[in-house]
Amino acid sequence: MGIPKLKELRRSYGFDEVAIVPGSVTINPGMISTQFSIDGITLSAPVFGAAMDAVASPKFASTVDELGGMAVINMEGVQTRYDDPDEILAEIVATPQDRVTELLQKVYSAPIQDDLVGKRVEEIRNNGAKCAVSVTPASTKRLAPIAAEAGADVIVVQSTVTTARHVSHSARGLRFPELLEMVTVPVIVGNCVSYDVALELMQTGIHGVLVGVGPGAACTTRDVTGVGVPQVTATLDCSAARDEYQRESGRYVPIITDGGIRTGGDLCKAFASGADAVMLGTPLAQAEEAPGAGHNWGMANPHPDLPRGTRVNVGVKGSLRQILFGPTSKTDGTQNLIGALRICMGMIGATTIKDMHEVAELIVAPAIKTEGKHYQLGMLN
Repeated sequence: MGIPKLKELRRSYGFDEVAIVPGSVTINPGMISTQFSIDGITLSAPVFGAAMDAVASPKFASTVDELGGMAVINMEGVQTRYDDPDEILAEIVATPQDRVTELLQKVYSAPIQDDLVGKRVEEIRNNGAKCAVSVTPASTKRLAPIAAEAGADVIVVQSTVTTARHVSHSARGLRFPELLEMVTVPVIVGNCVSYDVALELMQTGIHGVLVGVGPGAACTTRDVTGVGVPQVTATLDCSAARDEYQRESGRYVPIITDGGIRTGGDLCKAFASGADAVMLGTPLAQAEEAPGAGHNWGMANPHPDLPRGTRVNVGVKGSLRQILFGPTSKTDGTQNLIGALRICMGMIGATTIKDMHEVAELIVAPAIKTEGKHYQLGMLN
């Protein structure tokens, strides 16, 4: 009897398993630019706030905008289901842990009110802030035009896993080239984790790709379904697709690593892996100004049959300014994330994010977080 043919397993890596090698040239952090641009929109801080109700509200979106980033409002969350979302948010935060999933399923069963979609966009724009909104593929054709007409600057089409070829019972599902004819603003699509899917999504004409399946602190997709790819490998693969697509088309489609980033080190490794920007959930949920009051929960929680998420108590780390720019009062890397990025770029000799893609060298380093850190980890007296 011959040896059966077995599937080969490819090794993949997350943030905790790799390190960035210092460069042969170093640069003063004051000479570094962290700007990110997508279809004419420029952010001085390459950060998107995740489309979670605990992270993004019209008021919080304005605060993120003031600091150079952009928060994404969930157009299928409490902001568009309730006239007074603050009351609902307070109830979610106050509910005991053993009852919160049931409450979330009830809260998110209320119908989406189309008039609130435009109203929330207008609230953000009236504050002078840029506005990004998130919709799921099933609701995109209905809600995206409303948001765009109200003044949204960016449309994010987002689901747990997104492909350019989706099979369903729908007679005519969402087609991205048609969506791009319906709205005249940049369209970001996600989430994906592989080269082939990222390349196919870019070939539809969209403007950006979200990378990540299941790494978020409040997401249990990987436990519930077993699906996901660690973020370093996912980002490397999708950035390779971006570079190939630019070679074949001449068009640059940025990728945004979404999820799993907790510290400045994680954020730097995402950019070193090829990210053009990052999407942050829990780090922003830890801001004093965040609507979740130190809690976070995922977009997939309210699924009626298979909720894939949990409300987590992430605590309050400080003001949003402290979390992004310091001054830091923590030694665990959870504050001054953009300052950490600037210092890292200086250490490897990169003056821009694109330079970082060229010069950053990653190595497999499982001991990077523990080597010599016995006292910090409480392993020795």
